[in-house]
Amino acid sequence: MSSNAREPRNGVSFGPFRIFPAERLLERDGVVVPVGSRAFDLLAALVEKSGDVVGKDELIARAWPNLIVDESSLRFHIAGLRKALGDGQSGARYIANVPGRGYCLVAPAIPFDAAPPAAAPPLEVVRPVQGLPHRLTRMIGRDETVRRIGDLLARKRFLTIHGPGGIGKTTVAVAVAHAHLDAVDGAVYFLDLAPLADPALVVDALASVLGVMPQAVDPVPAIIDFLHGRRALIVLDSCEHVVGAAATLAERIHQEAPGVALLATSRERLRVEGEHVVELPPLDRPPDSGALSIGQVLNFAAAHLFADRAAAGGYGAELTDADAATVTEVCRKLDGIALAIELVASRVAAHGLHETAALLDGRLRLLWQGRRTALPRHQTLNAALDWSYDLISEVERTVLRRLSIFVGPFPLSAVQSVAPDDRLEDVLVVEALEGLVAKSLVSVGQQAAASQYRLLDTTRAYANGKLAESGELNGIAKRHAAYVRDALRDIAAASSGGGLGASKDAPSILGDVHAALRWSFAAQGEAALAASLAAAAVTLFAGLSLLNECRRWSEAALSVIDDANRDTETELQLQAALGHALMFTDGNGDRTRAALERALEIAERLGDRPGQFRLLSRLHMYYRRRGELSLLEPVARRMETLAARIGHPAGVAAAHNLLGVSHHLTGDLPAARAHLEAVLHLAEFRRVVPGHFAFHRNPSIALARNLWLQGYPDQAVAAAKPLATQTATADLVTYCIGLIWGASVFQWVGDWDMFEALGERLIASAASHSLKPYEAVGLAMRGERLIQAGQLDGGIGLLQTAVAALRADHYELYTSGFGGSLAMALATRGLVADAHAVIDETLARVLLHGGSFELPELLRIRGEVQLRLGDVTGAEASFREAISVADRQGALSWRLRACTSLARLCRGGDGARGARDALAETHARFTEGFTSADLEAAQTLLAELAAADGGE
Repeated sequence: MSSNAREPRNGVSFGPFRIFPAERLLERDGVVVPVGSRAFDLLAALVEKSGDVVGKDELIARAWPNLIVDESSLRFHIAGLRKALGDGQSGARYIANVPGRGYCLVAPAIPFDAAPPAAAPPLEVVRPVQGLPHRLTRMIGRDETVRRIGDLLARKRFLTIHGPGGIGKTTVAVAVAHAHLDAVDGAVYFLDLAPLADPALVVDALASVLGVMPQAVDPVPAIIDFLHGRRALIVLDSCEHVVGAAATLAERIHQEAPGVALLATSRERLRVEGEHVVELPPLDRPPDSGALSIGQVLNFAAAHLFADRAAAGGYGAELTDADAATVTEVCRKLDGIALAIELVASRVAAHGLHETAALLDGRLRLLWQGRRTALPRHQTLNAALDWSYDLISEVERTVLRRLSIFVGPFPLSAVQSVAPDDRLEDVLVVEALEGLVAKSLVSVGQQAAASQYRLLDTTRAYANGKLAESGELNGIAKRHAAYVRDALRDIAAASSGGGLGASKDAPSILGDVHAALRWSFAAQGEAALAASLAAAAVTLFAGLSLLNECRRWSEAALSVIDDANRDTETELQLQAALGHALMFTDGNGDRTRAALERALEIAERLGDRPGQFRLLSRLHMYYRRRGELSLLEPVARRMETLAARIGHPAGVAAAHNLLGVSHHLTGDLPAARAHLEAVLHLAEFRRVVPGHFAFHRNPSIALARNLWLQGYPDQAVAAAKPLATQTATADLVTYCIGLIWGASVFQWVGDWDMFEALGERLIASAASHSLKPYEAVGLAMRGERLIQAGQLDGGIGLLQTAVAALRADHYELYTSGFGGSLAMALATRGLVADAHAVIDETLARVLLHGGSFELPELLRIRGEVQLRLGDVTGAEASFREAISVADRQGALSWRLRACTSLARLCRGGDGARGARDALAETHARFTEGFTSADLEAAQTLLAELAAADGGE
């Protein structure tokens, strides 16, 4: 046997794979599968113990000998290995996770001996060709991008990978070049242009890389002669600072060397014939939803890279679900920029995860050092941005600095409002903006038909520092505040009366609104600008249900308002917003009434009819909440008159709706239904809706309850179901009201599960937005549910606490209903004297304001309490009075309950037949809802009474 004969290759096969441990080679169907060295070690360990669980510690010791490594690194490499194997694709399964123990190769592993191929390729093709850097052993989130660019390069021949500094253009280009080696027989020429200070050196540098020794003054012909007829790939990396020379050379090569492919990376497009630009997107970031687990977050490339680099930097703590929101926040602030993520992740071991995230709000992150072996311009974010900043013109620098004042996306009109001055004309600003977009310093996106511009957070922090150094910060901040104020006014004017919260532009400007307000009310701000800005802003905050913000800035502005702004639209907006916000954050006290009445006074003085209409709507809500029901119809009648004068169909609808609500709450149910259904018949109502938090947005809120009261349980449930399935919107107050009133219907028909579900949603929504009164209503509903379930003590305690909280806020709208529930629960518990006191106090409050739709039920409950006290005569009188009031109201359902109570009381007595006949006659008037709780109870009682009377 020849001494040169090669020994058989010892390997193991599993599925379509063969692994050769001695050669550190993995093949699939004879094709080499590239895997990193750590992943290979882990796979070899699993193959050796195929079918057995290999512990995590053993795997870590195998892949990281003599190193202390966090378990997250093991998870990352296992995930990468699974991806390389195609685990989970088309049902294939190779590596299983055994929670708490480790991992197991579940595919059968079969050892074999194989003769080596005649010319076995080396494991990794390392070609000392033309300066091509080694491909990163670990590249996260770019595999699909590399494949896509490689495919496009094969078809188009000339690509430019375009994007901001640090996004990973060079990394992707190197990976594409390695993948392209075989296509050009290894003829890949990589030219790093970053070190070249003089554009004239570009051609010479490429000639040197190609090995061309030109004798002429112009080396280009020699380069073309060398490349003509060859298959090759030329990578021109970092073209932005020599873009003109690089573009000219690339165009010549593309035109005259058809076998050569060109791949450029640049923060600025080359803009020459044949170029196809590929925008390199940021790494995928997890959405800012706050509902993802850490495992779900780490499925996004940006978060994966952050965790991987943090672990590599020595961060030993295991990320948990509690960290998910913080990791998401970091990735969002860093815009998915790979360099930024790596630099910040490298500091986590020193500062901790949450502390590092907090430090991102300052400029310190711009100075954090990266890998020592990185290019100088990639050592820090500051250096990366210095590189770009030094390449742009002075006009572009000025515009970039001034644009850093914007927190969020901004339109061209914003640029034209803030950036120009007496020395910098508008046309120059627009040209500079175009240049900044081309150089990847300003991002551009599309919103509707207009472009929206934005600075990445790291770029903005850098440019903002330059703005402060320039001495222009206060002047630009003043222009910014004025622009934000005017933009808010424009948005309001264009919102067709729907309020700022209804505008699609409202959320995008919110960050700039906060920034402008903070500057305006600081020491360097101006009182007049601050007041007018706040007046525009609080309308936005009200529209987005940011009621604490609304209250904070309206109070701040009213404290500094000057005589020039008193009795003006500015004060009107501030007082209206303050009254509205106080109603939901501070209760329905005298400050709320004073603010709303002051705003209405100004609106009347200014002849502002729409303003009067909106304020009357808010006063209507204020009176509702205080339980001052007798004041509702007069306010709604004033709105009806104003609506007729304004002539807007949505105003007419709103007046009808609030008249319907007024009649509903005071117990005139036929009139209420007529007005509410009139709204539904107005075709324009569903297309145009004015104002904010107006009840007219959904007449079904009141109509559902009205239908039940009038004796139509099935129709009531049908109207209430959309309220039960609605999702929270920016108009959280209307959403909460819909939950409460919809829940009433389900409670009345006996669907306690749905009632409970709506109550819990109410509590969650109210608590998350600091709407304390609605949270108290939700807790009272929880108490009612406990009582219905037989947990009397717990339910009574919740009801008492919630009613006390509501009364402290002067929020009486719901206390009468809860008072009735509390009285019945106390009576059932045997605390009859307490129950009597509660129901008497509740009735007194209702009668003080002229009664309410709940009066028949409260009278019936008083009768039930009196019965438990032994006052049969008083109980019968209360039941009969309840029937009489229900008849006046047209409340057939209340009448049924009262008749049921009376029939039970009179059973076997002198009035039994009359009570039974009254109940039977009432029951017969129903045409639907026979499975609802009250109708079933009445039917059961009638059957019992008939049986007792011998079947009559």
